Amino acid sequence: MKFLSRAALVSAATISLGISSLASAVEEITIATVNNGHMIEMQKLSSHFEKANPDIKLKWVTLEEGVLRQNVTQDIANKSGLYDVMTIGMYETPIWGKRGWLKEINTDASYDVDDILPAVRKGLSVDGKLYAAPFYGESSMIMYRKDLVEKAGMTIEDRPTWGHIRDVAAALHKPKDGVYGICLRGKSGWGDNMAFISTMANSFGARWFDEKWKPQLTTPAWTHAVSFYVDLLKNYGPPGSSSNSFNEILALFNEGKCGIWIDATIAASFVSDPKQSKVADKVAFAQSPVAVTDKGANWLWAWSLAIPAATKHADAAQKFVTWATSKEYIQLVADTQGWGSVPTGTRTSTYENPEFLKAAVFASAELKAINSANPEDNTLEPSPYIGVQFAAIPEFQAIGMATGQMLTGALTGSVSVEKALQSANVSADRQMRQSGYY
Repeated sequence: MKFLSRAALVSAATISLGISSLASAVEEITIATVNNGHMIEMQKLSSHFEKANPDIKLKWVTLEEGVLRQNVTQDIANKSGLYDVMTIGMYETPIWGKRGWLKEINTDASYDVDDILPAVRKGLSVDGKLYAAPFYGESSMIMYRKDLVEKAGMTIEDRPTWGHIRDVAAALHKPKDGVYGICLRGKSGWGDNMAFISTMANSFGARWFDEKWKPQLTTPAWTHAVSFYVDLLKNYGPPGSSSNSFNEILALFNEGKCGIWIDATIAASFVSDPKQSKVADKVAFAQSPVAVTDKGANWLWAWSLAIPAATKHADAAQKFVTWATSKEYIQLVADTQGWGSVPTGTRTSTYENPEFLKAAVFASAELKAINSANPEDNTLEPSPYIGVQFAAIPEFQAIGMATGQMLTGALTGSVSVEKALQSANVSADRQMRQSGYY
């Protein structure tokens, strides 16, 4: 039997202690995010971050959009601290930032916060301080099959009327050939069907509330807009539209099954990517349709990374957030996936990069849509709220969810449009009264 000397034993103990100390020094941060393509890519590339920061380990919680919203809202309100980084948007950030529920994003000179698009930065700030860093930004626009439109002898220009969109959808609708005239969100949720329907209603002259905060969901403008939407999908949409949100329609479009799709500009990078889309070379883009006004006709949003005040790993979370939303991260995606796959809608420098402009056929249309959205002048008649596809008040999440459920019912035919809007208005009125708006 071989015995170790006292010195060797001390040395071994020291090494063991060192390894143990290193292990205990590793911080694990939990990141809650949405199951969108760019976020999934971020997870794949996060090994680069862990390699550069061996003292930080990342744990991912990836959720469908509606579930994510519910989970992070509950966590932040209860100050549970389940997540160290959460994916939120322009609705939550100013509300939660004002309440002290979020940590300010610390950005040094190398981060170049002034490079963030002004509309996006403003929407994620409170009193000039950034409370969420944009991972990708978006507006909404028309994506369509230019080959099918040309074959039908028609055109789609910027800001077409909704009537013209209906006529084109009718001409393209050939379900026997596996092509549906138009694909639009129908899945219930304030950030799902209501994100789209709100912008459509805006263009018909509708608003969520009047200047005294009274809900306006039974007005002729809302009735006209929702009736038009329901008829459009019933006549020229795919079956099962009431279950479709962004990811479902993206899959349909990439398979060549949608003639027209009006949705988030971020989809453009996917539908024009030949690795994902069977119709990548047949897609064109135009600014969103209008009815009586272009005010609020296209939304403004940024999926962003925020740090809840309850986190116990603030410094590690800050490191990750600034890495994932930096110019360097965009360059990393470009180097590994190509410039056509980078997250867009956040930085001016991206749209000034000639390599990006060459790869992204959608770049000018996307930037035009983002720059045209104005959350502070969003409705034809005056309204008391900020936000295009939402009203930036805490009560809106519940109101939007309830309205979305009722309008999905109208789409399936279980209730009339008028009845759905009446019920939604009663629900919204009750919520606003309980909250003391009047």
